Amino acid sequence: MKTVFVTGASGLMGKELCEALLAKGFSVIGVDSTPGSNVGDPNFTFVQASIEDKDAVTKAMSNGIDVLIHLACTVDNDFPNNLTPAEEKKAAAVDKYLYKAAISAGVNDMILISTHQVYAPAKTREPIRETAAEKPTTIYGKMKFDSEKALSKAVKSTASTKGVIARICPIYTKSYAPNLHSKIYDPKDGCSYIYGYGDYGFSFCCLYNLIDFIIGILNAAPGINYQGIYNVCDTKPIMAKEIVDFERQFHKLGAVVQRNYSSDVVKSAMSFGSKIAKTDYRYNDVSIACSNISYDNTKAQRISTFRWKLSNTK
Repeated sequence: MKTVFVTGASGLMGKELCEALLAKGFSVIGVDSTPGSNVGDPNFTFVQASIEDKDAVTKAMSNGIDVLIHLACTVDNDFPNNLTPAEEKKAAAVDKYLYKAAISAGVNDMILISTHQVYAPAKTREPIRETAAEKPTTIYGKMKFDSEKALSKAVKSTASTKGVIARICPIYTKSYAPNLHSKIYDPKDGCSYIYGYGDYGFSFCCLYNLIDFIIGILNAAPGINYQGIYNVCDTKPIMAKEIVDFERQFHKLGAVVQRNYSSDVVKSAMSFGSKIAKTDYRYNDVSIACSNISYDNTKAQRISTFRWKLSNTK
């Protein structure tokens, strides 16, 4: 069975992915600055080190790995939603060595977790596909786009290594709902809100759809080579009213007020929201809140079924 090297192994996504890989019989080497829940499993080797520690990470790879999955430097795994120059610097330092080190270690496949924020702002309601123009407007989007380019450059230098870039929409599980909550909550007013009956939606990605996608790549039959860019998200957007019902059922929500969309758009245009949007990963742009922007995961569905959604997430 393959040996998989996972960065950010103790983060939200990392610990769940490592657990799933171990259950499937993979050997896993995980690196993170703090131990996670999988330490102690006989098929799990934990390396306690910062992802910036080039010597420690490179040494851990030298024991022989088949796959690199880069989860570190990712919001919802180990970065805060408000990015600072320190996080940008950390990600850039990792990009300079990680992919080259993996190739030197003989890795066959590299999977980078990127973000939907690398795409240019949508001008229509057509689903955004992998061929759409890239023009990140946020710090996080630019940071991940730089990481994508570093991976692509490294892969071009060798004929034996394939690279997969997963552009994921915001993550959620039954217990992890900050991304969902941000779409119906106004931190300025300190309350949850909804427009009309909540019949407008947002693209998200259940964490277990991402995990199934990764395992699908690793279990590809001989001769089938998945590589390139994939949109990884739930098949259908989640409606605002569904988020409200979900939060009421599984989390403390409190009162939800009904607000006027047109009035909020005017207020947003008069504020400095664009500056906040650049640094805050979860910033909810009111001007496009009801635009039903979606991402096409048809290409990724060739690899996994995307069976998870808000109604059955665990």
